[in-house]
Amino acid sequence: MKKSLIALAVLAASGAAMAQSSVTLFGIVDANVGYVNHSGAANKSVYGIGTSGNATSRLGFRGTEDLGGGLKAGFWLEGELVNDAGNPAGFNFLRESTVRLSGNFGEVRVGRELTPTYRPFVKYDLFGQVGIGRNESLLRNWGGSTTADASAVRQSNIISYYSPNMSGFTGGLGYGFDEKATGKEGRYVGVYGAYDNGPLSAALGFERRNVNAAGATDQDKMTLGASYDLKVVKLVGLVQQTKLKTGSVSNKYNAYALGVTAPVGAGEVKAQYAMYDQKAIDSKAHHLSLGYVHNLSKRTALYGTVAYMKNKDASALGLNALGVTAGGPGAGNNQTGMQLGIRHAF
Repeated sequence: MKKSLIALAVLAASGAAMAQSSVTLFGIVDANVGYVNHSGAANKSVYGIGTSGNATSRLGFRGTEDLGGGLKAGFWLEGELVNDAGNPAGFNFLRESTVRLSGNFGEVRVGRELTPTYRPFVKYDLFGQVGIGRNESLLRNWGGSTTADASAVRQSNIISYYSPNMSGFTGGLGYGFDEKATGKEGRYVGVYGAYDNGPLSAALGFERRNVNAAGATDQDKMTLGASYDLKVVKLVGLVQQTKLKTGSVSNKYNAYALGVTAPVGAGEVKAQYAMYDQKAIDSKAHHLSLGYVHNLSKRTALYGTVAYMKNKDASALGLNALGVTAGGPGAGNNQTGMQLGIRHAF
């Protein structure tokens, strides 16, 4: 009898411990047949099997432990899957590798992750920052810096804080260390505030990053995004200014985007227009994207996207047909692309 009671007590304690801690394996596999014209130096049409046309293919592990009193510890490890070729360069956790502590105060993260001034704005791109339809401004390394993470999409060696939701208002900030004895190349600081309540969503962010070897060039970005859901259609807009400052010299890159999406049966239709005003080279590009996503289930979808990039003057922006395109169309040339694919999440 005593042995039975002891066994029951051990099982109960074990069950409580397991209820307080969990680890999840998750991921997405996305593949498509893609096409782009005027690709690379040869200026030829390219066809092939691409990846990440609707969502970035990825594999990750995340876990949490309940420490009691509303306090939780956790981790997040995530890497990209290059599923059209099987990750020939190997697998890593460059997408995210953080340890976290959260509670009523919000959440603190340490490691490598999307910056607090990029993460809140992905939802204001109807194409989710992937594929040929994506808004290029959020991901663009406008100055062509060779500094790692010059686009400030992700940051290594960062400590970040995200506030709890307070009647729809949230905020966050982050500081990325340069970890250098001299200079400050790679240093990042950013802050954002957002409001999400009912049909209205809006966010404003500002960041500064040092993007050359001497740490003498500051890259300042200000981003404003907003959306309004009318149920029958959803309207989305985004404005961003990137300013590169070296001493008294300043170069600007402005970007504007407007989009609309509407539910259609088991899927949605989306259309987006973006204009990239590259004042530093006195040139512009116009980007039109049309897409349809058909949900076969909660985890599987078919999709199709067509896009057109019209470059003016010295602009040489290209479409992101990952795994297919060999590059942009060259200065002043246009590019058209198409992707038909399937995305499965697990």
